[in-house]
Amino acid sequence: MSAADFILERLAAHGNQPSFFWREETYDGHRLVEQVKRDVDFLSREGIEEGSVVILKGDYSPRTISLLLALIQQRAIFAPLLPSTLAKTPSLIQLVNPAFQINASDGEIVIHKHTQTELHPLIRQLQQTSEPGLILFTSGSTGKPKGVVHDFGRLLKKFHKPRPAMRTLNFLLFDHWGGLNTLLHCLSNKSSVVLPEIRTADSICRLLERHQVELLPASPTFLNLLLLSKAYEGRDLSALRVITYGSEPMPNSTLAALRAAFPNVELRQTYGLIELGVLRAKSLSSDSLWVKVGGEGYDLRVVDGILQIKADSAMLGYLNAPSPFSDDGYFITGDRVEINGDYMRILGRDSELINVGGQKVFPAEVETVLLECELVAEAVVYGQSNPITGKIVCADVQLRGTPDEAEARRVIKRFCAQRLEPFKVPVKIQFVSGGLTSDRLKRLRVGRGATAE
Repeated sequence: MSAADFILERLAAHGNQPSFFWREETYDGHRLVEQVKRDVDFLSREGIEEGSVVILKGDYSPRTISLLLALIQQRAIFAPLLPSTLAKTPSLIQLVNPAFQINASDGEIVIHKHTQTELHPLIRQLQQTSEPGLILFTSGSTGKPKGVVHDFGRLLKKFHKPRPAMRTLNFLLFDHWGGLNTLLHCLSNKSSVVLPEIRTADSICRLLERHQVELLPASPTFLNLLLLSKAYEGRDLSALRVITYGSEPMPNSTLAALRAAFPNVELRQTYGLIELGVLRAKSLSSDSLWVKVGGEGYDLRVVDGILQIKADSAMLGYLNAPSPFSDDGYFITGDRVEINGDYMRILGRDSELINVGGQKVFPAEVETVLLECELVAEAVVYGQSNPITGKIVCADVQLRGTPDEAEARRVIKRFCAQRLEPFKVPVKIQFVSGGLTSDRLKRLRVGRGATAE
């Protein structure tokens, strides 16, 4: 049985039940299975076969999902990439070094052939195993994006075990492991999945209501925007049972507000890494940031406050960076954590830490306090060089309404001083009109996070 056969078998078992919803149409399992068969033949005619290196440029649609499954069937090695990602970072094409590029948009499929240079040793290693390969990219928030090479067969093993089926809105993106993990989880568990094209709070709430979605995976930043927009008010979201969150630390204030807005919904923290896959996770409670992670195929330890993980599904390595594994095979996540029995609390990325005269400040801690201030709608905290202390804490803040900025600055600093140690209080506060969502996301590690589990 090939790596994707079990998914196609489960899709066929959907029968006439909806597999996914896209735009105004419903697609059942039989329809998708038949399209995958046609696309396997299509790829073969184009010369895409076992071991071919391919870029799949597109976004979620019935055809790109079919092509993705067909590439797995063909045991190709491929990188799914959004058009916006390639437009922003065209150098990724050279890094993937593809033989083929499939451009999929609005049903039109165009295949371009590329002249390959010398193949990377990790690609050659994959070709020798006859397994499908997956190439994903980190966000590049701390430098250039790193190309992560996976044996896709290893990642797919987790989907063999049946899990509970819930109608799910696939919020995360086509070239994020969180988004692909949600998609594959749904397809292999007879869960209908809703594919959004626009990810504003209003459009997401409209889809939640229209399709009576039960599970919403999202990031804390989006969930905060959802609360601020109040787009959920006046809509029938009674089917919603679970909201999962990840990809960045969740502020206590956002979690509390979310709990108040959705008192009958379970709030569940998730944890995953682009280099390792998604771990099983269990929150201590809906109003707690303590979470138990691990599960079959994962072994965790904490060294000097940093989480390290050994995983059966670990990547083969990076295309353009040294190995991040310890000598005994543990991936050094860079996430600083606190431990309490079987549970941990994620403090933030060690690379984001602001060193103020030898004292450690995590941006997430300061952002949490800022978001509790009634004047603050959004906030991004960062460090800035200082000749005396090495770094100082700075914050970009989006205000609620239009208060006097001088007075708002005094109120916010006083609010922080009452809740934080002096060295953690922002020295500089800059007011901005918008765009903080993208600024916050630039800091994040693509792949940590919100998924279907």
